[in-house]
Amino acid sequence: MTRTMWDSSVGKKTVMAVSGLIMLGYLVVHMLGNLKIFFGSGDFNHYAHWLRTLGEPFLHHEWALWIVRVVLVVAVVAHAVSAYQLSRRDLRARPTKYVHKKPRAGYATRTMRWGGIILGLFIVWHILDLTTGTVHPNGFQSGHPYQNVIDTFSTWYGNVVYIVAMLALGLHVRHGFWSAAQTLGVGSRTRDRALKTVADVLALVLTAGFIAVPVGVMTGVVS
Repeated sequence: MTRTMWDSSVGKKTVMAVSGLIMLGYLVVHMLGNLKIFFGSGDFNHYAHWLRTLGEPFLHHEWALWIVRVVLVVAVVAHAVSAYQLSRRDLRARPTKYVHKKPRAGYATRTMRWGGIILGLFIVWHILDLTTGTVHPNGFQSGHPYQNVIDTFSTWYGNVVYIVAMLALGLHVRHGFWSAAQTLGVGSRTRDRALKTVADVLALVLTAGFIAVPVGVMTGVVS
């Protein structure tokens, strides 16, 4: 039953929708946490430390954080694999290009595909920069996330990479939320306008919220 569901296009779209909503929930929480940087290094570093002690003493140190990471990795992989397989299936179903294209559908599809690739590459860079410190500029300081963020956004390329990725995220969320609602059967003639409004607001708030951090560093508001 599970394999039959996964092999169908409907099953893959459902996996994409559910995994996308899981990631969306994480993004909202992550953005709110990031904004604590505007309250100073003490609050931001304390928040980062709290994430590692979440669930104690019932859970061991960092267990809750690792549970979240595992869930996110599963969601990202499921989302990416589903998207890739659906894309390949779509190409096989119509090996020749349409004579008359549908501009809006084509734009949305291209935006989702390229946005997904950009975000996938960004996730790798982001982890190597602020989690492992592998590509971090000026020397990564474990246990000092505030200073690490300042270091990253004190470089022109750190700002460019992050802002471009967040713009791609906004477009991805805008189209993805709408698609997920349709896939899960939430959409209807009476709800469509409200769902589109929610998608637009979510995309705008997430984009602005995430970009506020590098802008804050660049303008000296965060230093």
